[in-house]
Amino acid sequence: MARPHRHPGPRRPTVTALAALAAATTALPLLVACGAAQRAVDCTHTVTALVDGVDKLHTAADKATDDPQEATAALDALDTDLHRLSAATDDPELAGAVDTMSTGIKNARRAIADDETPDLTPVGDSLGRITSACTPDDEE
Repeated sequence: MARPHRHPGPRRPTVTALAALAAATTALPLLVACGAAQRAVDCTHTVTALVDGVDKLHTAADKATDDPQEATAALDALDTDLHRLSAATDDPELAGAVDTMSTGIKNARRAIADDETPDLTPVGDSLGRITSACTPDDEE
């Protein structure tokens, strides 16, 4: 029996993440300290990769029961980018968001292994938190 095709709804976490990413990129010249600027640039690059990864994961997750390898590859790529970000941060807010996304990835892997469509809500929510943590404050 063919599985009904789900039409994914709006990907608000992705849109929100891209908007925050654009704001972060615009605000970078306003940063004074070189170390803070480099850290923000590194964080921005990693968030860009995570946004792309989450988008690919959403696409792959819709077909996870038919093609679990595609979803697993998307999870592997996200995991790699997440580990890179985790190793480069000492910010508690960012670390908490990374942990939440990591848990969401583990749960998605478990669902795929059980031949179920994974719930990616925690992954999308944590992407928004990561993006927010990587966006520099407008303090002078």
